[in-house]
Amino acid sequence: MPGDRLTYQDRRDIAAGLAAGLTYSVIARGLQRPASTVTREIMRNGGPAGYRADQAHQATKRRARRRTSAPPPPSPAPPTAATHGRAAEAVQDFRERLAAVLGRAGLPSMVGRVLACLYATDTGSLTSAELVQQLQVSPASISKAIGYLEKQEVIRRERDPRRRRERYVIDEEVWYQAALSSARVNAELADIAEQGAKVLGATTPGGARLQDVSQFLGHVNHDIVHSANHRWRQIHFRRTTDGVGDGSARARQASSAASS
Repeated sequence: MPGDRLTYQDRRDIAAGLAAGLTYSVIARGLQRPASTVTREIMRNGGPAGYRADQAHQATKRRARRRTSAPPPPSPAPPTAATHGRAAEAVQDFRERLAAVLGRAGLPSMVGRVLACLYATDTGSLTSAELVQQLQVSPASISKAIGYLEKQEVIRRERDPRRRRERYVIDEEVWYQAALSSARVNAELADIAEQGAKVLGATTPGGARLQDVSQFLGHVNHDIVHSANHRWRQIHFRRTTDGVGDGSARARQASSAASS
């Protein structure tokens, strides 16, 4: 029944839905559950690629035993200026849905969850301890995910001089850099396709096909580079000069204030 805890059969149905390629929303409708419940269940138990009904059910039992033996958690603090009056459950639900989308885009489950946490903070930065607390996972899991994101140059480390710890900061230029990187690959593809058209002959079916590919990628590339280097830069510049979304400097100031 909606509102009750997930049963073993519910988890088997979730696993079957994932195997069939169903979306979280479709699976949730079949179970008559909120989509956020299904999303949370999947992301807490291996993600869409690693979800197993037996393992998920046993893990839930273990968590339930730990909760009953541990002291009750403190009541949530009332909204303050730092949270801007946001509902904690709504923010949590957003993080889980963002992590699910990042997972479908190809990111490992824990990497997507860490990235979602960083995007859902005003400072754009968190410590390892803060990530452990928010995600309820081991420090080793956080360290592995951070290493992956650093290798992809999505985040960077910054030393917090007041508390002798490192903060992980999301790179605000990451999507800009990713767009330009994609454009460079497309340019290479357009060039090799044009060469292929010449080799096969522009009047042949194969040559004409490659010529179309080259022209298509060239037009798309032009739009991407123009939007990234001109339109977005102009919009972003206006926002920062107007005091809206003042990038990493504003995030660092807020982070320092929160740490003091």
